[in-house]
Amino acid sequence: MLNMGDLLFQILSMLLMVGFVTVFIYILVSYLNRSKKPSSSAMEEKLDRIIELLEQERKRE
Repeated sequence: MLNMGDLLFQILSMLLMVGFVTVFIYILVSYLNRSKKPSSSAMEEKLDRIIELLEQERKRE
């Protein structure tokens, strides 16, 4: 039969392991989200350029 101290130690150890995995996944996801931002801003810049060109064409007509 397990003592109460052994049971608490096992539960705390498992929570600690789950916590490390959760923190690792959180850091990985936040890093991946940060790396995607420049590509979205580059896309916005390209779209702005296209809009400017379309407006210039409309003014010419």
